[in-house]
Amino acid sequence: MERVLILNGSPRAPRSNSKRYGEIFAACYGENAEICPVTRGNHQELRDKLDGVSHLLFVFPLYADAIPVPLLDFLKFLEDHPPQKRPAVSVLINCGFLEPQQNEIALEMMRLFCRQNRYPFASSLSIGSGEAILNSPFRFLAARKIKRFARSIARGTPQTLSVTMPLTKKWFVAASTSYWVKYGARWGTTQAQMQTMEIQ
Repeated sequence: MERVLILNGSPRAPRSNSKRYGEIFAACYGENAEICPVTRGNHQELRDKLDGVSHLLFVFPLYADAIPVPLLDFLKFLEDHPPQKRPAVSVLINCGFLEPQQNEIALEMMRLFCRQNRYPFASSLSIGSGEAILNSPFRFLAARKIKRFARSIARGTPQTLSVTMPLTKKWFVAASTSYWVKYGARWGTTQAQMQTMEIQ
């Protein structure tokens, strides 16, 4: 099985959901998968690792409908310092929205990067309700889809995949509102405060 380098592009990589998704993928893919966070100071180190892999997997959360800045900075670095042999690229994006299609703009940005810099684009997996699904009874849906995603990469058969919790929008909004109200209360923040522009 060919080696895969998994790059966690989350700004809070060490304690992120993207890290959890990367770990689930690595467990499905096997020992030839390595996970590394993207940080401000390790661009050259990650670039050097690309010389020994055949596949590059970017795992990151959706930030303002786009790619998080730490990952964007690394992509700019890669434009100026490309590896001699470009690995195939796959992408796993998770967002807090119920609809996985909310990831489409960020996914198109990654496809554009690959086209402009001559990286073969392989598979993609868009996860909706990304922060909630791993802590819900529907975790198995995400895990099952990641297993299929890993299999597509291992076999070299590109796929465009998506998954989310099987809830109505109304139910999802009610559940997420309840979660955030309780979360805010733990820190002494009321729902009214969270609904103003003053909260940070």
